[in-house]
Amino acid sequence: MLNLAITSAPLSVLSWIILVSLLGGVMSVTLAALFALNVRTAWIPMLVSYAIGAMLGAVFLEILPHAFSIAGSVETVSATLLLGLLLFFVLEKLVIWRHCHGDHCEVHAIHSEENCPVTHPEKSVDDSGRKYKAVATQQPSVLLSSGHTHSHAHDGGRSGLMIMIGDTFHNFIDGILIAAAFTVDIKLGVVTALAIIAHEIPQEVGDFLILLHSGYSKKQALIFNLVSSVATLVGGLVAYFALQYVQSWIPIILALAASSLLYVAVADLIPGLHKRTELRATIAQVLLISIGVGTIWIAHLVLE
Repeated sequence: MLNLAITSAPLSVLSWIILVSLLGGVMSVTLAALFALNVRTAWIPMLVSYAIGAMLGAVFLEILPHAFSIAGSVETVSATLLLGLLLFFVLEKLVIWRHCHGDHCEVHAIHSEENCPVTHPEKSVDDSGRKYKAVATQQPSVLLSSGHTHSHAHDGGRSGLMIMIGDTFHNFIDGILIAAAFTVDIKLGVVTALAIIAHEIPQEVGDFLILLHSGYSKKQALIFNLVSSVATLVGGLVAYFALQYVQSWIPIILALAASSLLYVAVADLIPGLHKRTELRATIAQVLLISIGVGTIWIAHLVLE
């Protein structure tokens, strides 16, 4: 049985969860809107590289060590990490299969200028067959290889609706992971929240662009993303009160948090960086990933 004393300072922990959930959601959506509206696409690859480092740092320097230290069985945490990676792989496959059929994929209709098909402008994939992910783990890979983005005629809002449903569920899960981390330790909660916010910003940029593509106005896209971000707070509150009665679940949830961040970093973000192979870009990517890891390490020292 775990002895985590999670109720020793309930108001303090609860306050942290509410503050981080609200601030993180508003901050990520606002910054994403500024990037999208001001077409600062050159900054997105740098932000993605930094997010990769922050997520990897949080997984290997904070979340997994804490999960192993409080778990009754190290093998259980390791098995959960493995199953989590497989679970996110299957979920992403289902999302892609559900929304992409043949040569037409309405959810993935945004693409880069350099890959825009000239002879078949109605297609939503390029001639190489590449599709851009959306919904739960969508990342703005459209922004990684070109300084210009655009979309074709909107689809009546269907893609935008699917994006909002998927993103709301994703934010709810983020809230659960943040609450589980804060329940164990304030320092772990802050580090986990930093990693989640770091990868939420490029994700929200993708959401914002797809909503604009679906026919929503800039104001509507901003409001819908802000409303969706409230799901983080809801997930955090639900998890906070539930975990007080099922403390044995905490190592499992931390392992799932680690697998979520690890999968997004390795499967979704890193492949996008490989599209730029020049030495200068590679050095910049490695440097920014290192800065992301360093941010987590410094946060660990400061909060200790």
